[in-house]
Amino acid sequence: MQKNPTYTSLVAVGDSFTEGMSDLLPDGTYRGWADLLAGRMAAHSPGFRYANLAVRGKLIGQIVAEQIDVAAVMRADVVTLVGGLNDTLRPKCDMGRVRALLTEAVERLAPSCEQLVLMRSPGRQGPVLERFRPRMEELFECIDGLAEKHGALVVDLYGAPSLGDPRMWDVDRLHLSGEGHRRVAEAVWQGLGYEPEDTEWRTPLPLTPPPGWAARRVADARFARQYLLPWIGRRLTGRSSGDGLPPKRPDLSPYEGPAE
Repeated sequence: MQKNPTYTSLVAVGDSFTEGMSDLLPDGTYRGWADLLAGRMAAHSPGFRYANLAVRGKLIGQIVAEQIDVAAVMRADVVTLVGGLNDTLRPKCDMGRVRALLTEAVERLAPSCEQLVLMRSPGRQGPVLERFRPRMEELFECIDGLAEKHGALVVDLYGAPSLGDPRMWDVDRLHLSGEGHRRVAEAVWQGLGYEPEDTEWRTPLPLTPPPGWAARRVADARFARQYLLPWIGRRLTGRSSGDGLPPKRPDLSPYEGPAE
């Protein structure tokens, strides 16, 4: 990987993780690691262009059908692809189909860009991660194999102790906080060969006393009411949080977006 490269364009493909939930800005929109990364890259390359095709809730089949060809036609210097994790969280998940679709996506994107970036997604420590860990690790094994075959960069967020800490996650327990997104942007930034701005992004957070029993129960009740029950409702009715939403940034155009 070259040092301090001069990439001139970035296209981000994926779901809510790449859209930027839950890194909320004052105007009610989401920023996220991809916007932060684009802002840094733009500072190094005048006229830098950026598109973000991600839409929350998308499964890997939807990403392949709706985003891959669009991204490939853009011929960006760098393309990031993160998908499949939503599939692994579904009660009925055909991992063979997930692997096949991810393979199709990589085979179509890799020839269209100078550098394809894949990720081993972060996982919040807790019972949900333990339940779905085997599927996640099967997905990551597929990602590693595809990267080796097609010359893609793999950014290992799953192996970063800091990003497993529940304090790096939003109250919905599904999406990273603003600080979590900042660390992901740093991880990709360094992976692309830029000089580190935070050499400690992987470092675990300092230990703090855990919240008391009452505080945990209040947080659990809030989580169930505001996030878990609506999520279950969408699964039962076949709906998605991204239904009807357009891509975050559909055009590959000059970027002067929000900085850190």
